[in-house]
Amino acid sequence: MQKELSPRFLKDLLSTADIPRFSGNNRCDCTCVFFLIYYKKNRPFLLAILKADTPGYAWRNQAALPGGHIDEDDSSPLEAAYRELEEEIGIAKHQVDFIGSLGHFQTIQQKDIEVFVGIWEGNPEEITYDPKEISKVLAIPVETLLKTHVSSDFRGRVPGVTELLYPFEDIVIWGVTARILHSFFELLLDQSG
Repeated sequence: MQKELSPRFLKDLLSTADIPRFSGNNRCDCTCVFFLIYYKKNRPFLLAILKADTPGYAWRNQAALPGGHIDEDDSSPLEAAYRELEEEIGIAKHQVDFIGSLGHFQTIQQKDIEVFVGIWEGNPEEITYDPKEISKVLAIPVETLLKTHVSSDFRGRVPGVTELLYPFEDIVIWGVTARILHSFFELLLDQSG
């Protein structure tokens, strides 16, 4: 798995991938997130967050990728993703090896999320965050999620929202974050043969 998820491999993968494009729906609220991979003992992990239990918040208690809204002051969606990454969990732009875009994903709340892939050289135990927004940082082994993808028979098809679930410890990744994982693993498995 280490070799497969090297920066070079991922750059090659995304440069030739048929990724989801912007839907063109101007009523969508444009947002962006980072799909951050880091290594621990030569194993790739996905850095995710668990949203806080805030009443009225549409994504409360959900596993998500770090990111947020694109502001008028942001020069591009990628710059917005970097800004949000630093605001949410204190990871600065210079700490991320940018790989490319995984594409656009829409939510039922009329959000268009562009997903940027990066490699991070940090330690999740050193991340700081606002507990009003985030209840905890998740370090998820990529191979665990990939095993779920294969064992749940997600390969080669797009399961419905109630079926497309990636359990990890005491949480379940679902919704748009699960669709992002599904898309990533399908690209990875297509490339691996």
